[in-house]
Amino acid sequence: MLEIRDLHVKFHSRDREAVSGVSLTIADGEILGLVGESGSGKSVTAMSVAGLLPRRQCDLSGEILLDGMDLLHGARSELRKIHGRHIGVVFQEPMSAMDPLMKIGKQVEEVLLIHTQLPPGERRRLALEALAAVELPDPETVYGKYPHELSGGMLQRAMIAAAVVSRPRLLLLDEPTTALDVTIQAQILELLKKLNREHGISMLFISHNLNVVRKLCPRVAVMQRGVLVEEGETEAVWANPQHPYTRRLIAAIPSRQRKEDGRHD
Repeated sequence: MLEIRDLHVKFHSRDREAVSGVSLTIADGEILGLVGESGSGKSVTAMSVAGLLPRRQCDLSGEILLDGMDLLHGARSELRKIHGRHIGVVFQEPMSAMDPLMKIGKQVEEVLLIHTQLPPGERRRLALEALAAVELPDPETVYGKYPHELSGGMLQRAMIAAAVVSRPRLLLLDEPTTALDVTIQAQILELLKKLNREHGISMLFISHNLNVVRKLCPRVAVMQRGVLVEEGETEAVWANPQHPYTRRLIAAIPSRQRKEDGRHD
């Protein structure tokens, strides 16, 4: 479904490549975890897929294919149609990613307004349906609220609703649970599993925490300094990491947390 082949990204303001020869695939309905510390290149990889990198500020090479369609070198006008309809993006900080002056419902509808010819009533119906799908209580009320009127967990759900309202093929999630407490984090992970199970949405889930990825993603890829250093089934990588960097990521998780999660498996 998604193929990344030998992706290189170099910002003009930096000496080394942010992404150096990364190749990844995500199958239909698959959730892939992409793990690495800040500066590892994982978010730049996702932004390349989403078409969010400023082309004038960086050099890109390689291939990114969505069902065979070239996302890296196509015309901007055509790429915008693909990104808006077929690829949804969820960021780490919904409060900064959402427009504070626009009501939630209108923000959820925005992709439909831009990429479809649906009448206002149908856009509203689909937005309410999406808010209900992410298990927000009383979607009608949430539809009319502003971002600052929602809690962090509710706002993250609203942002996921905005990303899935057009039923995209692929969802890119960049540290979507980092700013949330552990209980809300677990709820969001369960919600993502449900969306994947019920709607077949493929996902690229980005995190610095391999333990969080383990709860959601059957397969994981590990990045360090722009390079993919390890890839495999998550449980196999967790049990027997091959690369020293992966071993360090696992060692950085508090042992108490590892034990508690092990009892819940």
